[in-house]
Amino acid sequence: MNYSITAREKADEIYYFIQWSPLARAERWTINAKVPSVAGVYEIYWMDDHKHLRMMVVGNTHYGGLRTELRRLTDPELALDAKTRDTLENREIWFRYAPSNSASVMADVVWFFRTTYFPENPGVEHSGRFKKMYMKESAPDKLIWIP
Repeated sequence: MNYSITAREKADEIYYFIQWSPLARAERWTINAKVPSVAGVYEIYWMDDHKHLRMMVVGNTHYGGLRTELRRLTDPELALDAKTRDTLENREIWFRYAPSNSASVMADVVWFFRTTYFPENPGVEHSGRFKKMYMKESAPDKLIWIP
């Protein structure tokens, strides 16, 4: 399967189509074996007591690629705060990704998701190239996360 982010421009609007990888459990061996070491966008989730996935982070990576960033962000020993460390140690952690070789595309996609999921503090900027952005997601496991 071809996981990717494609775009179609129309005047000052952009239509992004994200083909996510299947959700996978964030285990060292799974990440090392299945995740490419290329730039892209990722989402990391944790499983709650009711077996629902909860968004932990959505982001993008350039240097080191998806493999390195997912390994770093899901390793409890590298967690920057106690709450994150506790979640990583005591919950099932899941991830998915979509490779992209464009910094502008990744900025737009991450901005769109973070302003949707975390509107109080998205913490990122979009590329500034378009007045309107639209996203359509496709995932083999049918997960389209809604906050």
